Amino acid sequence: QVQLVESGGGLVQPGGSLRLSCVASGRTGSISEMGWYRQAPGRQRELVARIMSGDTTDYNGSVRGRFTISRDDAKNTAYLHMNNLKPEDTAVYSCNALGGYYNDAGERVEYKYWGQGTQVTVSS
Repeated sequence: QVQLVESGGGLVQPGGSLRLSCVASGRTGSISEMGWYRQAPGRQRELVARIMSGDTTDYNGSVRGRFTISRDDAKNTAYLHMNNLKPEDTAVYSCNALGGYYNDAGERVEYKYWGQGTQVTVSS
């Protein structure tokens, strides 16, 4: 299993910055992708950014150029650097980890785990 713990959320004024961290523990060697998602009240959860094998990244168009996702495999941590924050960025931000491994029977087991989430509020 993989456990994910997010941190770094909080209250920030429009135009400000925050850095979110997601620390993974457990079977971290099998993680192939980590991502950040967000869910605002009354809205569906949406992808913010994800980082895949080879450090390939993918961003929601609304954050491209303002947010940067990165990953430090030595620390089993994914980061989301958020700059020029806007009120519409207010949401609960959650990280996830995707991966897979072969069990004792030689069968491929794919998984997706989620963290608890951290609140980001952008307001003056």
